[in-house]
Amino acid sequence: MSLEYLASDVHDLGGFTVRRALPSGDRQHVGPFVFFDHIGPATFPPGEGIDVRPHPHIGLATVTYLFDGEIFHRDSLGNAQAIRPGAVNWMVAGRGIVHSERTDDEERAREHNLHGIQLWVGLPLELEESEPSFRHYPADEIPEKHVDGMHIRVITGDEFGLSSPVVTQSPMFYTAVTAEKPASLTLPARSDERAVYVAQGRVRLGGEVVEAGQMALVTDPGDIAAGIDAGAMFLYFGGQPLKGPRYKHWNFVSSSRERITRAREDWAEGRFDKVPGDDEFIPLPESKRF
Repeated sequence: MSLEYLASDVHDLGGFTVRRALPSGDRQHVGPFVFFDHIGPATFPPGEGIDVRPHPHIGLATVTYLFDGEIFHRDSLGNAQAIRPGAVNWMVAGRGIVHSERTDDEERAREHNLHGIQLWVGLPLELEESEPSFRHYPADEIPEKHVDGMHIRVITGDEFGLSSPVVTQSPMFYTAVTAEKPASLTLPARSDERAVYVAQGRVRLGGEVVEAGQMALVTDPGDIAAGIDAGAMFLYFGGQPLKGPRYKHWNFVSSSRERITRAREDWAEGRFDKVPGDDEFIPLPESKRF
């Protein structure tokens, strides 16, 4: 069994860090997943929090899942929704959407933690210009089971005898596993792309060690024996790759460079819809390279 370790970069966003594991070098995706951010863990004193100002997306779906804390989502469709641990926010950008992610006033008034994962999923070619949408799945709708000291939650897809209700735009799987004590788990054979990201602690895959903050692409299609340290937490995800290349620039994903250029122009000229109740603005980056 062999693994391909993917390098990740740490970005300081002022008061908290984000570890970006996708894209990584020549590896631009794992299955349909084209972007992977590990948020925190961070502790904010009273009066502080996150303020991701309104920004646009096209051609992708964002998937937000928290281990700790809370983020308040607002978007140009008029949705306003807090996400808390165990729940899932699934936002389809399609032809274009704008959203913000902030700490709300009640959470900001006290010391609070934040720890979670945000992924981007590239949309199939026929859905890149679909109507934007947003759906929130409360934590009690996400299937889970406790076995041998492990807590397994299937965020999307069908894994480990559980089936997620989260509606996706292409076949994929995404599972969160935590271990209260040393444990072992078999990751069953799959023919599609798959990876493990360790958010906390340490996991051994077929004898190779994956440390906290590392992503490992599983290159063997067979069963994989995972040995999990007590207190470890990891994500197991993947699926069938998208057909054709996807270009990424700033917050835009598309199969067409020309479409990204048009999205840049639309944002610069104010042609995206606004987020009700959130009037701040993030300027277009100067760089046009993508």
